[in-house]
Amino acid sequence: MNATEELSTIGGPIWDAICEHPMVTRLGAGTLDEEPFRYWVRQDYVYLIDYARVFAYGATTAPGLDRMSTFAELLDSTINTEMDLHRDYAAEFGISEAELEATTPSPTTQAYTDFLVRTAVTGTFGDLVAALLPCMWGFNVTGRRLAEQGRPDHEGYAEWIDMYAGEEFTELTEWCKDLMNDVWADSTAAERDRYRDLFRTSARYEYRFWDAAWRQEEWSV
Repeated sequence: MNATEELSTIGGPIWDAICEHPMVTRLGAGTLDEEPFRYWVRQDYVYLIDYARVFAYGATTAPGLDRMSTFAELLDSTINTEMDLHRDYAAEFGISEAELEATTPSPTTQAYTDFLVRTAVTGTFGDLVAALLPCMWGFNVTGRRLAEQGRPDHEGYAEWIDMYAGEEFTELTEWCKDLMNDVWADSTAAERDRYRDLFRTSARYEYRFWDAAWRQEEWSV
């Protein structure tokens, strides 16, 4: 099996759990209360900042100019395009740019982004790819499954589904899966064990990110 065939046995049950979570099922039905979704939008903005840092490290450690170029493009796109789009999207839910900038990372957001950046800084290029893949794969699976159920009447939620089920994000996901397959093909048994662990941890954080928004998680003290 190649990497994505094997890693799908790890990610599959987690994607199922995400799609069965009430936050996601109600988003897909258009019945989700907007307050937990506003929380999600604010936390995702904070997440994107460190997500961009991971792309920066990817550009630094990537073998070959083509991969360096792609990671550099993703860094530029995240900072200069996606975050602008996120600000516009947040405004549709009554969230100002000042509110986004003032958002304090939740315990889950802090833990997830710390994990991603630490992996990027201290690990190999393969480690970075294994940790990054669930971020794309999980959202793409979720968006596509919700799209199969039909577009909800809530336009803001429908836009979310359109984005992550769409062709552009699907192509980005497939690129990252192909990259993982390439890295996997040249890896040792010990490296593959590490990739599995990193992938599993990142996928679990994907679930927890949804759950934290549903609970509107805050620091206890």
